[in-house]
Amino acid sequence: MSDEKAWDTRYQESTRIWSGNPNVVLVAEVADLPPGRALDLGCGEGADAVWLAKRGWQVTAADISTVALTRAAQHAAEAGVTIDWQHHNLEKTFPEGEFDLVSAQFLHSWDEFDREQILRRAAAAVAPGGILLIEGHMDHGPFPHEGGHEVRFPKPDEVIRSLELDGWETLKADVHPREQTGPDGNPAIRTDSTVKLRRA
Repeated sequence: MSDEKAWDTRYQESTRIWSGNPNVVLVAEVADLPPGRALDLGCGEGADAVWLAKRGWQVTAADISTVALTRAAQHAAEAGVTIDWQHHNLEKTFPEGEFDLVSAQFLHSWDEFDREQILRRAAAAVAPGGILLIEGHMDHGPFPHEGGHEVRFPKPDEVIRSLELDGWETLKADVHPREQTGPDGNPAIRTDSTVKLRRA
C-alpha cells in the first residue's frame, strides 16, 4: 500500500480524525506574529490552516491525502476563508514559493519517511526574517506502534543539527508534556518537542 493510500484509508475510518482545533503550540507560538504568507505542511483536515487564514495569513496548505484535503476545503468554506490547498507527497514534490511562516506540526509517518529531507526543504522555503516551526512527538504516548518501521523521534537539538542551517536564530528548542486522550478514551500524558527558528 502506498503512503497516499494508507493515509486515505486512515482518514476514511471516521468522518473526522482530529479534533478540529488548531495545534496548541502553533497558537502559542504564532498568535503574536504579524500575518504574512504561511505554509502548513501535512495539513490534515485543515484546522491549523483555517486558524491562520482567519487571523489574516495568506495560507498554502499541503497534504498527501486527498480525503483529508477535501475535508479541509469543506472546513475552510464553512469558516469563510480562502486557502490554497495542494496535494503533495512531500518526499517527491513540494509547494513552490517563499513564506514568512512554515509550520510542520507532527510530520510523522508509520512507514519509512525522509522527514529530515522534507524539513530541510521547509527551511529553504522560509523567507528572510521568517519563522520555521516544527512540532514533533517524542514517544508514542497511549497509541500502539503501527506499521513495520520503528519510528524514531529526534530530540530538538538533533532536529536543528539535521537541518544544516547557517545564519538562523533558535527561538525555542524544548521538550514538553501534553495531555492526550488515548484510543481507550482515557487521558494520558504524551511528550512532544518544539523547534522554533528565525531565518536571518
